[in-house]
Amino acid sequence: MKICVAQIDPIIGDLEGNTNKIIEFIKRSRSMNPDIILFPELTICGYPPADLVLHDSFIAVMEQCLGKIVRASQNLTVVVGLVRHNNSKGEKPLFNSAAVIHDGQFLGYYDKCLLPTYDVFDERRYFEPGHGVKVWDIKGKKVGIIICEDIWQHAGYVDTRYQRDPVLDLEPYKIDLLLNLSASPYQFQKPTVRVQVCAKAARTLNCPVVLCCQVGGNDELLFDGYSVYVDKHGNLQQLGKGFQEDLFLVDLSAPACTVPYHYNAPEDLYNALVMGLRDYFVKQGFTRACFGLSGGIDSALVACIAADALGPENVLGVSMPSRYSSEGSITDAEQLAKNLGIGFRKVSIEPPFEDYLKLLKPLFDGMGPDVTEENLQARIRGMILMAISNKLGYIVLSTGNKSELGLGYCTLYGDMCGGLGVISDVLKTSVYELSRYVNREKEIIPWSTIEKAPSAELRPGQKDTDSLPDYGIVDTVLKGYVEENLSPEEIATRNKLPLDVVKNLIIKLHRAEYKRRQAPPGLRVSKKAFSVGRRFPIVQKWI
Repeated sequence: MKICVAQIDPIIGDLEGNTNKIIEFIKRSRSMNPDIILFPELTICGYPPADLVLHDSFIAVMEQCLGKIVRASQNLTVVVGLVRHNNSKGEKPLFNSAAVIHDGQFLGYYDKCLLPTYDVFDERRYFEPGHGVKVWDIKGKKVGIIICEDIWQHAGYVDTRYQRDPVLDLEPYKIDLLLNLSASPYQFQKPTVRVQVCAKAARTLNCPVVLCCQVGGNDELLFDGYSVYVDKHGNLQQLGKGFQEDLFLVDLSAPACTVPYHYNAPEDLYNALVMGLRDYFVKQGFTRACFGLSGGIDSALVACIAADALGPENVLGVSMPSRYSSEGSITDAEQLAKNLGIGFRKVSIEPPFEDYLKLLKPLFDGMGPDVTEENLQARIRGMILMAISNKLGYIVLSTGNKSELGLGYCTLYGDMCGGLGVISDVLKTSVYELSRYVNREKEIIPWSTIEKAPSAELRPGQKDTDSLPDYGIVDTVLKGYVEENLSPEEIATRNKLPLDVVKNLIIKLHRAEYKRRQAPPGLRVSKKAFSVGRRFPIVQKWI
């Protein structure tokens, strides 16, 4: 038996466009002479469609699109994901389903049994759980078909205590093949885990497993692709491409040949950010981006990502020096722009800053400089970038990292303004690692940018360490508390840190919640991002 794995990048809500792409991939697959072509979860509408599914007209058009796919399936079995009405008993009016089609005939549905409602997922809000597994006779083979979470429960990688295990439910049927339609959001090092999940199911069922995963960026969520084929022993036989569409053939009769899997962590994370930025722009019809290019490491990394995602000709870095900006930072910004081939403009904020100081002097009479004047500079820069956006048609990118956003080391309506937070889920220590990755073959980011002490340059001689511990400590605490839900005591003990330092950082984290609520959407690449999947009250008294 031969299975074509169609790893596609749908646009949420573009039912007609997604359907045309599905039909195009069906046509392309014919040259490979497959028996089955497998698509990702909710292929027709894209994942996650959120409250779009609450509109009856949305579901009705999806059903019409399914009819087009049925007519395009001659001599093939097509397995495609969609939302459909629940016409039976149950709490919710919809199912997350896989439609099974053969040779122009609709055979039936499999409805997803396990509905994740944690982290970035909210499926129980919309869908009724499926009532049971099904086995399909395809070319004389017994084929099990399940959807995403249905396979993860068995490997123990879920945050819900489900009452059933669809993989174990299939065990009595002695199936010959398991197919999984997936929309598995990316997080750092997720492909390795996904292979392990498939391997566990394969060994339990004693059959090959083929998982087709959605690829592309949808708002904050990224989908990395890397579709999986493992043999009945759980050995990886084929792996789809990462961060791009792919169509590849799985031949179950071919001799086994285990594939070595080499995971380059910085490369993978960088590619995820490039894909996420590109899809955010392309799917909305945006073409050009601008941002403050300060000469610091964060804006330098964002410049590299933007140039790779959008093309250097569509990227503008704006240097906005003040009286506190070092000559080295200005020179580094200009050199980086030259190295990347992006646009570069310099707009001094000194005249408006001086005007604001004069304007506010009667109100602040007798008070010395403090964070007010520092934030004023950041807000002037934000206004300049938004003016460029309005007049010249650029989308502003926010360059703040996760460490800064976590502790509130950022300015509302200043450096937090923008249409997308590119590295808002990347810790400062990872920013350095990614910057060194960018320079792996030649100097693109000036080494002086990477090597100098981080500073916002908002007052004379300012360094980030004036207000914060070393970023290695900050990131250890943030990762432990935000991503692993550890207590301050556990974090302090495990990492040999003073408890008062840990608690002080966590207090800063909670106090900055109101700022993060007003931040732009950010690309999610970690286990727990601030922008999506994490829900904390602004007003609270815990820690």
